[in-house]
Amino acid sequence: MINIKRTGIVIEPNSKRVLLRTFTPGDEVRAQSLIARISTLTETEVTDHLQNINQEFSHRHSHLKDFFLSRFEAVQKFLPTAAITSAGKQQLLGACFSMEYSVESAALFNPSMVWHPDQSHLADGTRRFIVSLRATGEGHISSIVFTTGTIDSNCKIKLDKRSSFVSGAASLTMSETGYELSFDDDVPLGERVIFPKTEDESNGIEDARFVEFKDENGSTTYFATYTAYDGHEIYPKLLKTQDFIHFQSIKLRGQDAQNKGMALFPRKIADQYAMIGRQDGENLYIMFSDSLSKWKKKQLLLKPTHVWESVQLGNCGSPIETKAGWLLLTHGVGAMRVYSIGAILLDLNDPCKVIGHLQQPLLSANQKEREGYVPNVVYSCGGQIHQNKLILPYAMSDTACSFAIVDLNDLLSQLTL
Repeated sequence: MINIKRTGIVIEPNSKRVLLRTFTPGDEVRAQSLIARISTLTETEVTDHLQNINQEFSHRHSHLKDFFLSRFEAVQKFLPTAAITSAGKQQLLGACFSMEYSVESAALFNPSMVWHPDQSHLADGTRRFIVSLRATGEGHISSIVFTTGTIDSNCKIKLDKRSSFVSGAASLTMSETGYELSFDDDVPLGERVIFPKTEDESNGIEDARFVEFKDENGSTTYFATYTAYDGHEIYPKLLKTQDFIHFQSIKLRGQDAQNKGMALFPRKIADQYAMIGRQDGENLYIMFSDSLSKWKKKQLLLKPTHVWESVQLGNCGSPIETKAGWLLLTHGVGAMRVYSIGAILLDLNDPCKVIGHLQQPLLSANQKEREGYVPNVVYSCGGQIHQNKLILPYAMSDTACSFAIVDLNDLLSQLTL
């Protein structure tokens, strides 16, 4: 019998968390018509309009004026010569090409938990953590948001208050292999939003699986595998950061960099990077590579075995190293498209070997958790071990998130029978 405690803590979506985004009202002809209308306004009318806009929106966003001016710069190509000359008209026109986007108005789900790079000023036995979440808003476009908190020596979880503000990246650099983005240092982590940046991400970035990766030289880098979606195709990508301020995104390449749900091991194995994947949408595979960006050597790890995972089998985050082996949380899909969380155990030295497989789900949606955006689903993108307990953040029916605490000895004993 595995001792599992649902904490009752809920991370709920907040539709008030709105991001300033670009907006283009129609084609070039409509843009020019809008510019013409703004150009005919008197300065008094412009000032009145700007005052109303500032009263309505300045408390919802930082640097509102700067954003409007940046939008004006972006649409200057539509301007007739000297059509907009005053600073006020430039701001107002920029506002007409701007919009708010509620990043989590539809759902907030699929959490991934890692330890915060800053563990200073904490009581003994307490650790600070970061949870990344998939936030979904209008048009089912997903982005990555963050929340933080602490867990004490008794495994009591305390979440930091979620700010009503969100901010996009302050800088963005594109390259042939991906992009790099940075946030202002003074923007709290809980306010940072990684919003889709490229055409292949235009319909969302989904299900980031963060892992704290330890290199041979002792350095730590946080990686996250995620899925980019353009509305037609999916593209596996990798996010890299050391401080959660500066991020680099690259597209994963190779014949086995496909399908959703790739999860990186937290260290190299036999001098190679290792990854869990589901290349055929049904079975679990394991991959090895000399390069983080190119994956072309896979082998079958596990097929669906039990009834509750008979439709498909996937992972719920990166493998977690324990003395007994690599603990891999899984998700199984069964009849009526019910998603449950399970677990398998892989050999520590040869993770191609499955040495344990739970007979029953570790966690399934209860009556309070089964209703939502997608019913009958519990799902996670990664947990952590603390005080010999598995701390498992999980999504409830693709709507909101909670935490479960699992006795690690109980779990491992079931996996090593």
